[in-house]
Amino acid sequence: MRIPVGLRVRQRWRGRSERLLESPRWRSGAAVVAGALPALAFPEPSLWWFAYVALLPWMLLVRTAPTWRRAAVEGWLGGMGFMVAMHHWLLPSLHVFLLVIGALLGLLWAPWGVLVRSMLGGTPSTARAAAAVAVIPSGWLVIELVRSWEGLGGPWGLLGASQWEVTPALRLASVGGVWLVSLLVLAVNTAGVLLVAVPAARTPALAGTVVCALAVTSAWIWAPQPKEAGRVRIAVVQPGVVNGMDSVERRFDRGEELTRQVRDSDVDLVVWGESSVGADLGRRPDLAVRLAKLSRAVGAEVLVNVDARSQGTSGQAGIFKSSVLVGPSGVTGDRYDKMRLVPFGEYVPARAVLGWATSVGKAAGEDRLRGAAPVVMRMPADGQGGPGGLRLGPLVCFESAFPDMSRHLTRAGAQLLIAQSATSSFQGSWAPEQHASLAALRAAESGRPMVHATLTGVSAVYGAGGRQVGRWIGTDTSGAVVYDVPLADGTTLYVRYGDWPVYAALAVLVALGAAGATRSLRRPSRPAQGPAEPPVRTAHGSPARPVR
Repeated sequence: MRIPVGLRVRQRWRGRSERLLESPRWRSGAAVVAGALPALAFPEPSLWWFAYVALLPWMLLVRTAPTWRRAAVEGWLGGMGFMVAMHHWLLPSLHVFLLVIGALLGLLWAPWGVLVRSMLGGTPSTARAAAAVAVIPSGWLVIELVRSWEGLGGPWGLLGASQWEVTPALRLASVGGVWLVSLLVLAVNTAGVLLVAVPAARTPALAGTVVCALAVTSAWIWAPQPKEAGRVRIAVVQPGVVNGMDSVERRFDRGEELTRQVRDSDVDLVVWGESSVGADLGRRPDLAVRLAKLSRAVGAEVLVNVDARSQGTSGQAGIFKSSVLVGPSGVTGDRYDKMRLVPFGEYVPARAVLGWATSVGKAAGEDRLRGAAPVVMRMPADGQGGPGGLRLGPLVCFESAFPDMSRHLTRAGAQLLIAQSATSSFQGSWAPEQHASLAALRAAESGRPMVHATLTGVSAVYGAGGRQVGRWIGTDTSGAVVYDVPLADGTTLYVRYGDWPVYAALAVLVALGAAGATRSLRRPSRPAQGPAEPPVRTAHGSPARPVR
């Protein structure tokens, strides 16, 4: 009897697949590649829809791991692939050190690999499958929380941030921040694994998907949204790439030239990017005078960013990155010193141990100093019913990646969030687009419009709900663009209640641990068995038991 060709092909493919799944080397490579896939959901590819299935290959692989140890290894390798893919644009700066960092941070996913195998491995019961839709996303969220610590690189590449241009997801962010969006994405991926690999668990998988849909719908209908409360005209000045020995001076000249171009645009505020001024304005009064004249010429305050050795607001002397507001009469006195610094870019953690990184890349040769506290700047009142008295919440560079910082500024009364950034070292990579997209999340979370102003692009502005205002200023542009930005009143649930999804995730994991401990205690224990006693031997027999 001849076997049909199609059946032979399927049998051959199944046999080859089984052999590959038994190969540790193949599984290791597959874990690295599968872990890197979610990076495609972020800018510049921005395949936001891909985030909802991007984790399936990785999770399907880990659930078939033959042992707990193997699941941990594949969790670690996938985490390493994800971190390197998300930060690949740092390769020219860190070189091989990027792989070291990726390997170290990838260890955070080793316990998650064990969690995936324990919840999805084999044929999970209906109860275990239903629990998996909550437990696995909670485990991932705790990883995001841990790696959001500044010393570990900060919250760059949180999975929920891939949904920055999806309006329903932005509405969800106003309820629970980017954390709640990450939970949604992970829950959908977990349900997808159950649908694909565990036919018996399709009912809880579909139920979990329906719950996710209901959560998004509820946020869309009932979540309070800030209401428009006036408008402000903001000019964003982007000088573009300026290189050479005198690049600092020529960048200042270019910013000055571009700012004068908007003097007839009735702007209320001009924003320059990070490191737009390369000298302390107290030590260079000539620059302060030029900025004051510029402010008078355009009829608006100018928010610049000073990257220079100076004395910080705390009284400490060193190199600071500071947002400084300059008006027609000169520096207003409002100054914010950057608090959270970029590891290796602005300081080297444990420099005594890791200082060698400066010899293999572009790590900071000298550590920048930190500011003491966030600052809400108040623009002078104009007495004409305009935006005079507008309260500004400045952030510098990758501080826009931290949800808690924009939330704190909003609670302190900021009406407009402003991030001053410089990604000139990463032109041609995905970094400028990724950085600009973060402002959409911060605007949606806080219910406040946000301006993302850079030296070389991408610069962008977002309204209070996270929707884009005007056009992006790309990395190929040197110019000044005026944005008509709607202000907003009101408070989002995220501003009011903070990072509650993180605490909920921790509670889910604690409940899982408690349930496991309870089962262990209830499990009947075997009675202890001592050593078998030897048979009694006697020298004399009896009529019943004669000696033989």
